[in-house]
Formats: sequence, C-alpha cells, structure tokens
Amino acid sequence: MEPHFPSFAGLLTKLCTPTILLLVLLSSSTFTSTEAYDALDPNGNITIKWDIISWTPDGYVATVTMFNFQQYRHIQAPGWTLGWTWAKKEVIWSMVGSQTTEQGDCSKYKGNVPHCCKKTPTVVDLLPGTPYNQQIANCCKGGVINAWAQDPAGAVSSFQVSVGAAGTTNKTVRVPKNFTLLAPGPGYTCSPAKVVRPTKFLTADKRRVTQALMTWNVTCTYSQFLAQKTPTCCVSLSSFYNDTIVGCPTCACGCQNKTSKTPHLASVVSPPGKTDLTPLVQCTSHMCPIRIHWHVKLNYKEYWRVKVTITNFNYRMNYTQWNLVMQHPNFDNLTQIFSFNYKSLTPYDGFTDDTAMLWGVKFYNDFLSQAGPLGNVQSELLFRKDQSTFTFEKGWAFPRRIYFNGDNCVMPPPDAYPWLPNDGYQSTMSLLQALTTALLSFIVLLAYA
Repeated sequence: MEPHFPSFAGLLTKLCTPTILLLVLLSSSTFTSTEAYDALDPNGNITIKWDIISWTPDGYVATVTMFNFQQYRHIQAPGWTLGWTWAKKEVIWSMVGSQTTEQGDCSKYKGNVPHCCKKTPTVVDLLPGTPYNQQIANCCKGGVINAWAQDPAGAVSSFQVSVGAAGTTNKTVRVPKNFTLLAPGPGYTCSPAKVVRPTKFLTADKRRVTQALMTWNVTCTYSQFLAQKTPTCCVSLSSFYNDTIVGCPTCACGCQNKTSKTPHLASVVSPPGKTDLTPLVQCTSHMCPIRIHWHVKLNYKEYWRVKVTITNFNYRMNYTQWNLVMQHPNFDNLTQIFSFNYKSLTPYDGFTDDTAMLWGVKFYNDFLSQAGPLGNVQSELLFRKDQSTFTFEKGWAFPRRIYFNGDNCVMPPPDAYPWLPNDGYQSTMSLLQALTTALLSFIVLLAYA
C-alpha cells in the first residue's frame, strides 16, 4: 500500500495556529497581481479603436486611437509599440502621427512607393516637436500615455493610416490579426479584433454628428508576470514607537552578484544618445529599482501622521508621471495630504474606501530623478482616528499593499512589522506594584514600632 500524504492545506490547518495561518495567507497576497485580472482595477485595459473614415481607390483611410482605461497604470518612455498581421496583402501608403519601424520589401512598386510593405508592421508614435503637417490630435508624445485616473486628457494616443491593396467596402475589408502591444516591453495580451458599431463623431461646432464607415476594437490587458519575471519595487516600514526599522526583504528584486556593474560605472555604461532600458541598480540588500518607505511619524489625540518616501535606486531611469497606490483601512478618514495629489480608488460600490492613489504635483515633484541625492520624493499624510477601529497594535498602522506605477511591490512579512512594545504596560504595572508594596511595608513597620 502506498503511503498517504496529507495535503498542504490540511497540514496548515493541523499544524498552524489561527494567527500563523492568517500570516501565511497575508504573505501570499504578494503574488495576486501577477495575473491579468487586477482586483483594484477590474475594468482596466487599453482599448485600440480602428475607425475607417474614408474609402480610397484601393483601400481606406483609418484613424487608430488607443485609450488607456487603466486607473493607475501608464505607459512611460520610450513609449508604446503596436504591431499586427495583415489578413491579406495590404500595404501602408502613408501615416500621420506615427511611423513604422521598417519599410520592408516594396520592390514591386514603381513610382509611388508605400510607407510600409511588411506583412507584420510595427508602429511607434512620433516624438514631441514633430512638424504640424505630420500631426493629428493626441499624437506625437513619444508613445507616453498617462493613467486614466491621473490624467484623462493624456490617456489617449492616436494616429492615421492610409491602407492599400485592401477591400473598399464593409464586406471586402478584412480586419488585421495577432495584435501586439509593447509598453515599452512585454506585459500586454491583446484580444482578436472585433467589429463593433461604427463610432460617432461630433463636429467642432457641436451641431452635426458623423460616423465611421466601419469600426473594430482590440482590448489589451496587463500582466505583471509577463512584463518582468522579478518585482520592480519593495516596501520598508518604521514607526515612532519602535526602534526597529523593517527593511525591504532581502533579494526582493534580485540578489547581489560579483559580476554586476558597480554604481560608479553608470556614466560609461550608457553612451550619449543611446537608450538602455536594463536597470542599473544601486547595490542594496534588496536590489530593487524603487523602494517605498512608510513611517508612522506622530500620534495626536484625534489624528495620526504618516510620512511616505519614494527612493529611486535605478541609475538609468527617470520616472515621469509616477504614481503610487496604497491600501490601508484608514484612508476613508484621510484628512490632509501634503505635496502629493490624491484620489480615492474604490472599484466596487458599497465597499469601504481603503485604497488611495497618490502622484506628484506638476512641475514640483511629478519627476522622480534617477539614483543619487535627488532621487527621492516624499510627502506626509494626516489621518483622523476612528475610535471604533483605530489601533497601533499588531501592525495595523501599516499598509496592506502598495503599487508603484501599477506594479505590486514586495511587502515585508506581516510578523516582522514594528508592533507596539509588549512590556510597556507591564513595566508600568510592575513599578506601581513595587511602590505599593514598599508603602504597605512602611505602614506595617510604623504600626509595630
């Protein structure tokens, strides 16, 4: 007979106390965002809308618009890269607001040569400063698209494309296949294109409505696991009531190795004019490009105060339009925030407001410089105490989860949080008991004197 081994869950139930079991479950929450579904942003996606606005002798002209409906995840420099596979033998005659990275083999065309003849074109946004005759609305930002909650007006990117060797009616046009979105690396998975009801447009004078001749949508969702195999940020904790500073977990984003480049080589690793996205991280025990530090600073009668610091350890990256998402049960009583912008994120109706999005003030601290003396930004948060829930015990004052630029940061294990000293009350009682005993002894001596 083969031996019977109990399941892991069974072992936990039998061997662990309820407290330890809760800590194990809490620590496993670090991996919740590695899937495409995000509980804090359940409807977050990038929708690509392809609108045919006119027919040409051998194809059509279309406006392609990318809407970033993600609340707190944006596309940073060097920006998005969009690709697809043509269904037939289409070519791109011209583009406005973007360009393909390669032209491909257009040798069969004489005279008027297409912009791109590749079966699988790769499109990138144009850079700021592009001449006006090559621009359309919402183009030419270097591929940068802001998060929807942070900047709705900047969460859109568009370009126009003239397609040839394609159909010239709704029944003969074939939608492209195999859409890919790099932002700027992997991370997004795109659905097949789906023909939808034609988009309607309102004219500038708002007195006439026009509509596209044909429209299809593509939906792309994000997975942190696809974007990078290792985390990109970590969290450290401290408090006024405990001398212990809980640092980021060791090797949270990778471990030190002897072959890694030292910080003083940063100036010679990336030659001028060349962009290297590989992080060059300052040597630390956690090896994370970004560290968020939460410090419980002060305790008042009706309020308590927290200081949040974001430190950039990456010598190759300046973070523009950065944002921070935090979960803590006291965010429904946030009274004031200093030097950061704030927006409540409550993805489900009827739930407690425990999630906040923070980002920098424009032209003040929305730019997080690369590693060095200026590589940090900080702010303070003032909370009102809710007497029914407020406590400093058992790590309650620290966040449950933190995201930086949409990526889930590695938290310290819950049993390492700076808790209130257990002997504070006992020491006071022991001193009182000693004084009482001494006083009673003195009274007894007087009685028998």
